[in-house]
Amino acid sequence: MRPPSVRVLYIDDEENNLSAFKASFRRQYEIYTAISAADGLKILQSVDIQVIIADQKMPNTTGVEFFKSITETYPDPIRILLTGYTDIEALADAINHGDIYRYITKPWNDLELHNSIKNAYDAYKAKIDLRNKIAELEKTNDELNRFIYSISHELRAPLVSVIGIVNLVKLENMYNSSGEYWSLIETCSNKLDYYIQKTLQYYKNNKTVAETSEIDFKTLVTELIEVHAYADKDTQFTVNVVQNMPFKGDLFRIEVILGNLISNAIKYQKVNELNKKVNIDIEVGAALAEISISDNGMGILNEHLEKIFTQFFKSKVHHGSGLGLFIVKEALNKINGRIAVSSDVDNGTTFTITIPNAK
Repeated sequence: MRPPSVRVLYIDDEENNLSAFKASFRRQYEIYTAISAADGLKILQSVDIQVIIADQKMPNTTGVEFFKSITETYPDPIRILLTGYTDIEALADAINHGDIYRYITKPWNDLELHNSIKNAYDAYKAKIDLRNKIAELEKTNDELNRFIYSISHELRAPLVSVIGIVNLVKLENMYNSSGEYWSLIETCSNKLDYYIQKTLQYYKNNKTVAETSEIDFKTLVTELIEVHAYADKDTQFTVNVVQNMPFKGDLFRIEVILGNLISNAIKYQKVNELNKKVNIDIEVGAALAEISISDNGMGILNEHLEKIFTQFFKSKVHHGSGLGLFIVKEALNKINGRIAVSSDVDNGTTFTITIPNAK
């Protein structure tokens, strides 16, 4: 098999250098030459060049200036600079900005230049291969996410039916007629429903484009408490919302963030605690909303505080999916929000959130 043809563009304002270069390398490479940076740009616009060699000292545009000018429009070709004099500042500037792969002094040595072109082509090929692999991985990941979303969505329909049947059994006072079986069915169904909802939240958070709408925090928090506290009427909520001005933000993600934190505050209360409490304080300003959610639950160990936002992290005490707080952090990242946590195993946990006001 013949080696792949490497397309090389050489730019120099001296005709003799262009002729010498073409004579030396025309058998090994597909050579294109240009007498100026402007002519070189025209060739780039019509030919898929892989390696560019440019002379530094040209009258209108230096080699470094030319490389900088094409960094964004033609980022893929690998750049080699030829210089016949010592220009340390120009070379350092070009290398620091990633504009050149290598520089070679003039007059060049044929073997050195040949090896440089070969290595430059290898670097070009590696760059393109990496990009293709990343694109392939992104496509596979996207297909996997859509598959998981589809399966989760389909699973939830029959699961909701099972939960509905359990509720009918309760209404007909048959819940305790078969020992603990109905209770076990309800517990397992609710657990599965929780995992499915977390999976759907994760997918939607990754895919949903941010949509800004006006948010009334008092109404939102009240609705979320009603949704998440239906199974635990013992927890007492104290809500203090100070909102004297409009707040605009991504309602879906803010609902996901607050919903997960409120759900956790209820779920991780101490079993024997007689006075279960959750305090929610929200203050809305012109620039951002500051939110604090505190509970007197079982708390988080100090050594776990840095890990709780990690995907699938579970402690021996907190038996969750390991997704809730990870989703909270991801959702906050999408809307440029911030979160901090302080906790004590005796006194409970406080999450502090700031969310920019998009108005």
